[in-house]
Amino acid sequence: MCSQLLCLAPRYSPAAKEMPSSPQRLQRARDVVPDKMPFYTPMDLLFRRNAPKQAAMDEAIKHDWPMNIAIVDSGANLVAFLRMDGALLASIAVAEQKARTAAKFRRPTKALEDAIQKLDYKFVLSVDDVIAARGGIPLLEDGKIIGAIGCSGGAGSQDEAVCMAGAATISK
Repeated sequence: MCSQLLCLAPRYSPAAKEMPSSPQRLQRARDVVPDKMPFYTPMDLLFRRNAPKQAAMDEAIKHDWPMNIAIVDSGANLVAFLRMDGALLASIAVAEQKARTAAKFRRPTKALEDAIQKLDYKFVLSVDDVIAARGGIPLLEDGKIIGAIGCSGGAGSQDEAVCMAGAATISK
């Protein structure tokens, strides 16, 4: 029976003299330039994610509403963000949370706002990661959620109008 130290030690072999030491092998592996980028997001997907952001920004500019605009993927991970000049700093987190809520609950955040205000379903506020304020819209493509957009910086109705302009760029 060997001690842990001896069991972890490398064993001697004649081939070990010919092999470069471990740091040398790692250095060469890091120097390899692959032909393709690992974990690459195709450009068409990148452009599809930027289209809602651009349309939302255009709508906000048209009305002179400084906004924070967040786009998340179907897993509620932030993939795009825009803070317009003059947009409230505190609204950055709110825009992101609206987008995440719309993606996770697969409905506009206005539905959660209505559940609390009109139906008195206050228990909705006890659920983790919920923001019950309009301004978060799921992005649907061929009936599937591909993400969500969240906007914050104005009144709830302004946030929602900007989000709807962004969501309209994705084919339903």
